[in-house]
Amino acid sequence: MTDSSPSNDRLAGILLHPTSLPSPYGIGDLGDELTNFLDWAASAGFGLWQVLPLNPPGYGNSPYGCLSSVAGNPVLISPQRMMQDGLITADIVGAVPSFNDEHVQFDDVRVWKGRLLREAWKSFQSGDWPALRRALSHFEAEEREWLDDFALYMAIKESHGNAPWWEWPAGLAHRDPGAIKKARRDLNHEVHFQKFIQFLFFRQWRAVREAATARNIRIMGDVPIYVAQDSADVWANRELFQLDENGAPTAVAGVPPDYFSATGQRWGNPLYRWDALRESGYRWWISRIKTNLELTDLVRLDHFRGFAAYWEIPAHESTAIHGRWMPGPGKALFEALRIALGGLPLVAEDLGFITPEVHELRHSTGLPGMRVLQFGFGQPDSPHLPHRFEVSTVVYTGTHDNNTSRGWFETASENERELARAYLGDDCRDFSWALIRAAYTSVAQIAIIPVQDVLGLAGEGRMNTPGDPLHNWSWRVGAGALTRSHAERLRKLAEITGRI
Repeated sequence: MTDSSPSNDRLAGILLHPTSLPSPYGIGDLGDELTNFLDWAASAGFGLWQVLPLNPPGYGNSPYGCLSSVAGNPVLISPQRMMQDGLITADIVGAVPSFNDEHVQFDDVRVWKGRLLREAWKSFQSGDWPALRRALSHFEAEEREWLDDFALYMAIKESHGNAPWWEWPAGLAHRDPGAIKKARRDLNHEVHFQKFIQFLFFRQWRAVREAATARNIRIMGDVPIYVAQDSADVWANRELFQLDENGAPTAVAGVPPDYFSATGQRWGNPLYRWDALRESGYRWWISRIKTNLELTDLVRLDHFRGFAAYWEIPAHESTAIHGRWMPGPGKALFEALRIALGGLPLVAEDLGFITPEVHELRHSTGLPGMRVLQFGFGQPDSPHLPHRFEVSTVVYTGTHDNNTSRGWFETASENERELARAYLGDDCRDFSWALIRAAYTSVAQIAIIPVQDVLGLAGEGRMNTPGDPLHNWSWRVGAGALTRSHAERLRKLAEITGRI
């Protein structure tokens, strides 16, 4: 790999979103359980930890449809760390509700943790916190490029019953200077509260990064190509998106009909005006990637093929059938990023319908691509099988969108299972471990394993089923589930395959 790689070594990685960690507070957070996880990961020989987007989710709790593409998710803030800072006390925390240990109850957690954050803000306002105040002022100055708009967006949204921005009064929706000035004045308290929340998130995450670095673990983040229409990104940068005079998309994102769907997929995200982004020197994209790289060491770019060409669907269409391919920004965007960042610490998610122009773009930028072993058994000689890999590859047993490996095998067709048995040379009674071994022994420079496969879980451990709006993103690891024996087995495999 080139400068896209976290190092020149072969690495083993673990995929686990922080929300999935154990915690007495209803959701995984940035407290001691995360530090314990990093200790376990280091003992298991992992040199990389991959997370999903860390931004604040909107509708459906999906980390791929967020209120901001750069802000941190408030529900990840650790009450334990706030108590250690003295911002809240055990009395304020009080009796913790009986949250579900197996799944995140997002609405309940959001309300309960929101109360704690407001108590911390009240304590901060009324107390003497010279060091924290200096740190907050420094944070506000350093992150002003996105923080001012995001904090105001959240304050206005809160004052309007969380309605999407295009349903706000016209002056606010269209950012009339007079209306914006008045909102900043009238909502000054809430604006500063929102900045305080982000300060706590970035402060706590900085400690997580330091803990990971101390254990020789790099962190890989995830940046979706598109942003949600109801986001601070679109509200504050309408000129960069294909919107009409009322702020409604004129065209939306998706993918065309294929083997999996006769009508394609209509995602609904507003599309970029790549001409406007080009004229600005891709400043918005540079700022977005830079801010995300404050949180992680490298970034996975979701739907990389959209940078070569994207599927444009007229907004009035209810399906993706009547879309058309349009040229993306191509290499120009990545050259601008390379100059601004001093390199390209990126991984291309090049899955799905991939054309020669997509391969050409990835190779010209020097980015490693992705392969998923579960996809390898639909046909002989699949490009997702290890004998087809190039070294500049990040291989997964499965991703956050896949079933667990055991769950896949249990529901696969008999033909797929026969191909898997023939290829792996294993009776597949422990299919998860068979895929882990295949990933580790491949030439791929990075092999990443979802934690559910380490635990050998069936379909009940699935993180996301695309198209299901109700039951995704909530899975949690049981306390003590990741054991020393898991770590020893993985470390031995990492040692013999050169991934330590």
